[in-house]
Amino acid sequence: MTAAAEPAAPYAGAPGQPDRGPDKDVPRIITAPATPGDRVFRGVLRIAGYSVFAIMGLIAFFLILRGTDALRSVGWSFLTEEKWQTAAHNFGIAAVLPNGLLIAVIALVIAVPVALSTAIFISEYAPVRLRAALVSLVDLMAAIPSIIYGLWGLFFLQPRIIGFVRWLANHFGDAIPFLKVRTGDIGTSYTSSTFIAGVVVSLMIIPIVTSLSREVFSQAPQGEREGAYALGSTRWGMVRTVVLPFGRGGVIGAIMLGFGRAMGETIAVALIISPNFKTITHILENGANSISALIALRFGESDALSLSALMAAGLVLFALTLLVNVAAGFVINRSRSGASTAD
Repeated sequence: MTAAAEPAAPYAGAPGQPDRGPDKDVPRIITAPATPGDRVFRGVLRIAGYSVFAIMGLIAFFLILRGTDALRSVGWSFLTEEKWQTAAHNFGIAAVLPNGLLIAVIALVIAVPVALSTAIFISEYAPVRLRAALVSLVDLMAAIPSIIYGLWGLFFLQPRIIGFVRWLANHFGDAIPFLKVRTGDIGTSYTSSTFIAGVVVSLMIIPIVTSLSREVFSQAPQGEREGAYALGSTRWGMVRTVVLPFGRGGVIGAIMLGFGRAMGETIAVALIISPNFKTITHILENGANSISALIALRFGESDALSLSALMAAGLVLFALTLLVNVAAGFVINRSRSGASTAD
């Protein structure tokens, strides 16, 4: 008669670790000792990451330090005053800040549809040989200096776009108030406007948004692409249900990066606009301004107080850009790439 087998002793884990018997579904913790090379690499990466915060903090400290005199001189009226008369201690950014935002918004309205359409075409529709050429062309456009765009806009685009601007004002000005031109139907009424500056800036941010969006679209999972085709989807249906949801976060990041470039653009805007210090409500009229253009145009002729005022204006632009990036990061985290297509 065979004796009954005794029950196996329970599995004893390592000291400090939970028991891992056959009836316990607990993952085993695997650790690997860090080599000296790993520790050096991690330290370099940590220093590089912290240096970003350090540089941003130093920039903010510099702007606060140099702009303190102007802020003490006028106080909170710096944010509400439209005039720029530093000799009379009567200056502010209430006019130039909204105008700069308006130029950036116009640029985004024009650039985003063009950039996204181009990115989708390159990523999903273009033949392989043409795709490589288009990618190189977009990257080349991003490398063109801003002064070239400004000169092109001033001497080539502006004389040729006046007819279109006049057509917009004459046909839609009565129905849409901000398209109305109140200075008469003469050629100079339509030049150096917020709209023309926005068009030039849009050409500068199209390559940025296109390049980043194309990179995100190209990383959409191949399995989900093929699954959409297997269910009978067309190519556009696949793009709409797989590629665009997967790349939503990346596209938002690209748009916010383009917005930051549009807000900070200096030379091209300074060449196009006819500076004034009143809030723009009619974008097709002559006259515009922005904080970056104000700093570029007034820096060389500024005394101590004027220079401090320009630094304070730069501080406001820096804070606004930082807030936009924080908001964009929040939106990206809420709609991260692939979130809507994950299991």
